[in-house]
Amino acid sequence: MAKIDLNHLSAFMVVARERSFTRAAAQLGVSQSALSHTIRKLEEGLGVRLLMRSTRGVSVTDAGERMLANIAQLYEGIEAELSAVSDLRDTPSGTIRITAHDHAASTVLWPKLATLLPDYPDIKIEISIDYALADIVGERFDAGIRCGDMVAKDMVAVRIAPDMRMAVVGAPSYFARRPPPQSMAGRLVAVLEPWWPTLPGYHLYYPSRRQRSAAFALVVEALRLA
Repeated sequence: MAKIDLNHLSAFMVVARERSFTRAAAQLGVSQSALSHTIRKLEEGLGVRLLMRSTRGVSVTDAGERMLANIAQLYEGIEAELSAVSDLRDTPSGTIRITAHDHAASTVLWPKLATLLPDYPDIKIEISIDYALADIVGERFDAGIRCGDMVAKDMVAVRIAPDMRMAVVGAPSYFARRPPPQSMAGRLVAVLEPWWPTLPGYHLYYPSRRQRSAAFALVVEALRLA
């Protein structure tokens, strides 16, 4: 038996239910001649007559009635499953794996996600603390967090924290034996401030070809620097 086109089966069900090529063609949005050709191809592939055409309309043969009764239930199941899968696309759920430094995880990642995750219990976040530049594609991470200047150019980078400034500080006891500074910085004393370097803030990055799920999109927006 020749391979059957499922679209042909779908067309047959519409004609069989409507008992009319005219109404079926209008419902399917095709011409009557195209629909007639489709049914003929289906009958030729199966080797049986499914519909009988007459001046009074269309009737279904015994073989057609049997097939209609059986495949209708199958199609309803397929449509229900497709609808369920489509709902999953829009329902934020799933596990998102992120590689990050412990400082980024504790100061940026968790504080921001702590306000998001209680509202979305189906989203799970898995964080891997790593100081190396992990291959997020090869190691199957959904995203990574690093300073902006460490993100590869072929990645999508989303800023999630402001620039950071490094400071040189010392304990007051150290300066007790040396000339005192102009001002105090809590328990530590800041020195050499004009030479403090500024580092690019943390960025969330992920492959540009990554298909964003509803859960991933929520996480990105929750982390994005306002």
